[in-house]
Amino acid sequence: LESELFGYVDSAFTGARRKGKPGLFEMAHRGTIFLDEISEMAPYGQSRLLRVLQERQVMRLGDDKYIPVDVRIIAATNKKLPRLVSEGLFRQDLFYRLKILTVTIPPLRQRSGDILFLSRHFLQHYAIKHQRPHKLEKSAEALLTSYFWPGNVRELRYFIERLIIIAREFSIDDKALSAYWEDRLETDHRLPENTGSGIS
Repeated sequence: LESELFGYVDSAFTGARRKGKPGLFEMAHRGTIFLDEISEMAPYGQSRLLRVLQERQVMRLGDDKYIPVDVRIIAATNKKLPRLVSEGLFRQDLFYRLKILTVTIPPLRQRSGDILFLSRHFLQHYAIKHQRPHKLEKSAEALLTSYFWPGNVRELRYFIERLIIIAREFSIDDKALSAYWEDRLETDHRLPENTGSGIS
């Protein structure tokens, strides 16, 4: 992770490229870098990231000089960072450094109106990509809307792509959709409100 974010110099470690490699922060200079699943970053990586944010400079692995960077950070998580801070799993100082402007996007099950819009968008996109046109009937769309999508938009997106690839019918109704949806969770749709949060 360090080599990807901060780069490295020649011979910094076994397998390193000759002449080294710039990290993502260097490449994002005067631009924006998106850090997904920030909550999963290891403690040492959190420490390095905090140093970069505070000092606005990076040091490549194996180097002894700093490189100034001017980068806007967008970080995303689906976990509650304050809880991780209280459990000692996320640095409090990094949390406050990142928490300048926050945007909370509810999980897909709490914005069911987006499911049809996204389904139709992904259907069109993957039909063109795979050269396999399909149409969702109203009954199939109703089934998609009734599902609680624990994997949020990613789950919906890759299910639609898989459907485009394996479906034999042009028009897919609810019965056909169910036949291709073998991994659908047969659970109560009324999940607790705290099972998902953050950017999805």
